[in-house]
Amino acid sequence: MHVVLGVGPAGTTLATELATRGHQVRTVTRKEADLRDPEAATRAIAGAEVVYHCVNVAYHLQVEAMPVLQEAILTGVERAGARLVVLDTLYPYGPTGGAVMTEDTPWNATGPKGRMRADLDRAYLEAHAAGRAGVVLGRSADFYGPGVLNSTLGGAVFPGALTGETVLGLGDVDLPHSYTYIGDVARGLALLGENPDADGRVWHLPTAPARTTRQVFDLIAERAGRPLDVRVMAELAPWGPFDEVFVGEYREVFYQNQEPQIVDSSAFQERFGVAPVDFEEGVDATLAWYRSAFAATAGE
Repeated sequence: MHVVLGVGPAGTTLATELATRGHQVRTVTRKEADLRDPEAATRAIAGAEVVYHCVNVAYHLQVEAMPVLQEAILTGVERAGARLVVLDTLYPYGPTGGAVMTEDTPWNATGPKGRMRADLDRAYLEAHAAGRAGVVLGRSADFYGPGVLNSTLGGAVFPGALTGETVLGLGDVDLPHSYTYIGDVARGLALLGENPDADGRVWHLPTAPARTTRQVFDLIAERAGRPLDVRVMAELAPWGPFDEVFVGEYREVFYQNQEPQIVDSSAFQERFGVAPVDFEEGVDATLAWYRSAFAATAGE
């Protein structure tokens, strides 16, 4: 039994990937179980061999909520005798000055959310070292792909690419920036779940070589068959799917759009013999999903 906690784009895509690979899968939403409660988490996880922590919360709640979720989920995993695969972010690294990020990059986060994420990751690895459970962390760059809306390469970009409306670019769009395809997130997490010998460390999930965001926009325009009307926002302000609350919280990590953001996933690729999806294939799949979503909405 593989139990996926959280049914956002990552959890949903992961559940499909696991089922395709022949695993028995159970998904758990926070509406079905209060995963902040160790007893509820224990019930949700019961019978699991592998648990995938893909739960996220609103930006303004993360510092308070994520450590509570961590301890409850770890308790449930430990009681079940299961392993834990954690979907992680790049936030623990903090600003790097544009240096390529590998799994050996120091954790130098300075903001509240970054420091919180670094503290969580240390606690996960300590839980593994203490024998509470086998734990492994898979870090991803910004998501893009089918079903991905609340990302810098999501609902503020692809709808406009199809309709001719404005597309949002954040910060300096001429800097290289890594984006991880949601299918590669799912495949990477599934591989970690299938390989206990990978436990006890951080891995970078398969991520295509970085391009500048402007190059990504040019590729989207080419595949969509129309030029993009790009609005570059050098300083953050509410826009489209990003409201005032989100923007206020996102300022802490806006450095990611003001310096090169380059993820090296070669360690994972060599260990598991996989390569990330090409940007061209990923963009085509994403455009197809948004076209289908628009068609479904129009038919309602």
